[in-house]
Formats: sequence, C-alpha cells, structure tokens
Amino acid sequence: QIGTLTETLSAIEMAYKAGYTAVMSHRSGETEDSTIADLAVASNCGQIKTGSLARSDRTAKYNQLLRIEQELGSQAIFAGRGALKAFR
Repeated sequence: QIGTLTETLSAIEMAYKAGYTAVMSHRSGETEDSTIADLAVASNCGQIKTGSLARSDRTAKYNQLLRIEQELGSQAIFAGRGALKAFR
C-alpha cells in the first residue's frame, strides 16, 4: 500500500514501464469519498478493487465510475476481458 498520491502515481508509472499493470484499490475503513475512481481512470489503471456493492462507501465509487463514463460519452473505453491480458 502506498501512502501519498505522489507515491501512488510513481508506483503506477514504474509498473507500466516494467510491463506490469496496476489495480487501484481502496483500504479497509473507507469513506464515501469517490476520488479513487477518478484516480483509477486518470492513471489508466483499467481495474479498480473496491468490493461488492454491499455498502454505501463502495457504491459511491462505482457511481463515480458511471458518472465518468457518462461524461466521456463515446470516448469511454470498456476493456472487458482485455483488462486481464497482462495476467496471461
């Protein structure tokens, strides 16, 4: 787990340069702050781990992803199974 935003973005960049992918993940005890969804999209992670839609803090993050997709319109790209290509 990374402590600061700068460290997070540096770790993502390092992973990409080494041929790895990155997964944006929340921490236990999360709030309804949905910034993690924006970071996942902005850093082109392609994957976000926030858990099931069982609690409002998780739903807030998925709702933000839907708002981002709506705002991007036809420019939004859904990777689908392609997001897993790095794991083959």
